[in-house]
Amino acid sequence: MENVVLTIHLILALCLIGVVLLQRSEGGGLGMGGGGGGGAMSGRAAATALTKLTWLLALGFIITSISLTLIAAKGASGTSVVDQFGGTISAPAVPEAPLGTDLLPPAPADAPLTPPRADDGTTTGN
Repeated sequence: MENVVLTIHLILALCLIGVVLLQRSEGGGLGMGGGGGGGAMSGRAAATALTKLTWLLALGFIITSISLTLIAAKGASGTSVVDQFGGTISAPAVPEAPLGTDLLPPAPADAPLTPPRADDGTTTGN
């Protein structure tokens, strides 16, 4: 059943593309206005017929799209794709905590805990 609906869906898509390309450009967005060449139908009658056909094909396309969605949802089992292959999902790896809590490198062992103040006179300068 799914293959039949899918085939109809693809045929409707191709026909819809063809009918849209046959229609006369109203906005002239591509710079190619529809010429006034003679055909089996007049300009206005052809436009309304192609418009109706476009709506009909679009409606069929939407109906087949919804049908394919419902068919696929009915066939879905509610399990993961990983379950179908017998795999297991492992917990994500947690990175180890760094050695320190701050972003600075560890101080040398003989370094003072606090830096000297600038006004205590221990600095030599000119």
